[in-house]
Amino acid sequence: MARIDTDICVIGAGSGGLSVAAGAVQMGARVVLIEAGEMGGDCLNAGCIPSKALIAAAKAAEAQRRGFRGVAGVTPAVDFGAVKDHVAAVIARIAPVDSQERFESLGCTVIRAFARFTGPREVAAGDTTVRARRFVIATGSRPFVPPIQGADRVPYLTNETIFDLRDRPGHLIVIGGGPIGVEMAQAHRRLGCEVTVIEGAKTLGREDPELAAIVTDALCGEGIRLVEGQPVVRLSGQVGAVEVTLGDGRQVTGSHLLMAAGRKVALEGMNLEAAGVAYTAKGVAVDARLRSSNRRVYAVGDAAGGLQFTHVAGWHAGIVIRQAVLGLPAKADPRAIPRVTYSDPELAHVGLTEAEARAAHGAALTIVRAEFAHNDRAQAEAKAIGLIKVVVVRGRPVGATLVGPQAGELIGLWALAISSRLKMSAIAGMVAPYPTLGEVSKRAAGAYFGPQLFDSPALKRLVGLVQRWVP
Repeated sequence: MARIDTDICVIGAGSGGLSVAAGAVQMGARVVLIEAGEMGGDCLNAGCIPSKALIAAAKAAEAQRRGFRGVAGVTPAVDFGAVKDHVAAVIARIAPVDSQERFESLGCTVIRAFARFTGPREVAAGDTTVRARRFVIATGSRPFVPPIQGADRVPYLTNETIFDLRDRPGHLIVIGGGPIGVEMAQAHRRLGCEVTVIEGAKTLGREDPELAAIVTDALCGEGIRLVEGQPVVRLSGQVGAVEVTLGDGRQVTGSHLLMAAGRKVALEGMNLEAAGVAYTAKGVAVDARLRSSNRRVYAVGDAAGGLQFTHVAGWHAGIVIRQAVLGLPAKADPRAIPRVTYSDPELAHVGLTEAEARAAHGAALTIVRAEFAHNDRAQAEAKAIGLIKVVVVRGRPVGATLVGPQAGELIGLWALAISSRLKMSAIAGMVAPYPTLGEVSKRAAGAYFGPQLFDSPALKRLVGLVQRWVP
């Protein structure tokens, strides 16, 4: 068996692992990168990239269907197979950046095999043993399939298989009303499928209820059937005829079934016990430095057991590089991590929700809002449904939620404000170009100061004195 001694061994070539490997090797560290599956991980091959490519096609179809005032809508001619060709082409255009060839050109040693720890400082991968000063576990996650009766006999899709489907489903049943379920449901509905979403609790239940309701109303308005508050107790049927039985006895039948009930961390078979790495079903147990119970082993992204977002994995990578490569202190503080559901309208959030802020801050809390209906650009584009809600404590934003056009782009300002501890006055004093959707953030910040400026008797008396006596 071949043997390699290296500075850093990265296990997993998804977003987090690739970021660690690229940064470390370009700074001069010796790096071994191990990946058993596809380079680029879930995000490139079965997650963020293909889903957004599919959503873009679906949005184009819906734009034709709706038309515009003075522009007649038409029934779009959707070639479902060609849409999937677009999805595959987007992946292919991005793939070279994540490829084995690129990382070998940077100086990484890339091993395409499954990694298994054989000790605190060693892993075996294929016919190679790797001994390293530091390890980074970046194995990501896989679709979670709930233990439903019949799930082992009934064909179903996950995000790992649905993008390979070239024939349009007649009726897609989606189990799970979280972001993945909502995005796939709306995209397939717009591409001509009948769609039913089954959620055991509330659709988008993690989000602010008021703003989530705007999204669910839009889904229902497009003809998506939402079934909430009922567990799935049994599956039966075959390809083209799937039957889902709910807890109250109702049955939902469709042609295809998509499991979108969450994710599970991919740590199986790694023999973490041999490395002295503690873990649970949620992921590797890490401290604020992302270091495991074995001080030589870090975990990033989904493997670290926290927020499951590609941008979190990339952020984690920077924290690990500062420590493992540069020897500098660094900690992960997740308070300003944004998340987006790429529905139409989009739903974006960062920081504390209103409920979380009320529990943490009580009477010190102030809620400010601004409607897209009062945004001139939104009105001009006939996209005036939505609002922003900002949670403020002693003059500083601690949370923000937007639902509306380009909410995912607009949330970045609030992520910066929260991470940098900016005051609302900084946002209110910002000069935003007119007319832009971004003005909705400035309007919300201005609303925080409205009562102080317009409802203060003392201020009005001062203004009266200034107007009377100051020349």
